[in-house]
Amino acid sequence: MGGPAGARRERRVIDLGFRVVDARTEAHTAAPSLAFRLAIKASEPVHAILLRAQVQIEPRRRGHTASEQERLADVFGESERWRDTLHPLIWARASVSVPAFEEGVEIDLPVACTYDFEVAAAKYLDALEGGEAPLLFLFSGTVFAKAANGFRVEQIGWDKEAAYRLPVAVWREAMDAHFPGCAWIRVRRESLDALQRFRARNGMTDWDEAIEALIGRAEAAAR
Repeated sequence: MGGPAGARRERRVIDLGFRVVDARTEAHTAAPSLAFRLAIKASEPVHAILLRAQVQIEPRRRGHTASEQERLADVFGESERWRDTLHPLIWARASVSVPAFEEGVEIDLPVACTYDFEVAAAKYLDALEGGEAPLLFLFSGTVFAKAANGFRVEQIGWDKEAAYRLPVAVWREAMDAHFPGCAWIRVRRESLDALQRFRARNGMTDWDEAIEALIGRAEAAAR
């Protein structure tokens, strides 16, 4: 015997699958940026997705040379402690609007890349000599699909994720496009003002010359 006419039908849930296909440097951007190519599959047609992603670096998923371990000491501590300190690093948060598709679609997810060495993820990537950086994309957001009387709205399940191994050369290409042959550090305004006065007093033409002169004086005094 069937249920009452007003009985609630079982609610369908769209099953989504995500895969990171590749990554490339974004050209003509105001700041360093990468475009990650996402392949998305769905169990039924999708009207739109407001997609968000948190990108983590998973350092346990690669080996590190002795020189990399030395450069990463102020991120994870001495290598003898890495069994306890080598935790994932949050690198970036990104979002993109995904247009309508039937079964699957590929779309670029733009990710801005900071070169601020106060950020542990940037310091980690800069310390790598080559190879790949293991990433994990954690997805969230809202899915819109057609329903009998309009649209229905669903939230992306918390378990949706995708791993990707980013070639370090791609990250360096993005950095070099904006900071060729350079690095970036943050200093207090008072320190920058003092360095500017030192440079002006000594008739120096650029910041590198002033810093090299100060390093030379400090090394000479230490001898």
